[in-house]
Amino acid sequence: MKKTKVSTIWLSGCSGCHMSFLDQDELLLELAKKIQMVYSPLMDIKTFPENVDLTLIEGAVANEEQQNLLKEARKKTKILISLGDCAVTGNVTALRNAWSDSDQAVLKKAYMEKSNKNGQIPTDVPKLLKKVRPIHEVVNVDYFIPGCPPPAGVINYVLTELLAGKTPNMEGRSKYG
Repeated sequence: MKKTKVSTIWLSGCSGCHMSFLDQDELLLELAKKIQMVYSPLMDIKTFPENVDLTLIEGAVANEEQQNLLKEARKKTKILISLGDCAVTGNVTALRNAWSDSDQAVLKKAYMEKSNKNGQIPTDVPKLLKKVRPIHEVVNVDYFIPGCPPPAGVINYVLTELLAGKTPNMEGRSKYG
């Protein structure tokens, strides 16, 4: 039986959604019979592969590197899922959007104002976007799983339904926060 190629991506967020994914515990063994992980921060693969069936994306889009990876993943993925409140709404990651010139303001706050000595803004990090965005503002998203983090049971429900060729019914299953 051909396994479904699954990837996960971690953008700007706390990794709580990946922890919740792993919190499926023994249900992961059932998923492992049906899926092949092909890309994830849990693996050491540097290039996003071609022909991915399903991608779960955690976190908001905060820098150019993430924006490029997200666009590449969308092009190479059949079903793209926004996983967790940061991916769905921007959540905590997007708090910096309240500042004018938030990309520069957050760097100055973190590396200059909070430094005890020799504060300087790093130049070897990906360029921040002017505003942090939820992923559906950058690419088309097929399904949304809100939550901070989303419950492991909801993640498993959505994956199980999609692997069975069904459309997950999220009514009464999801919540923000």
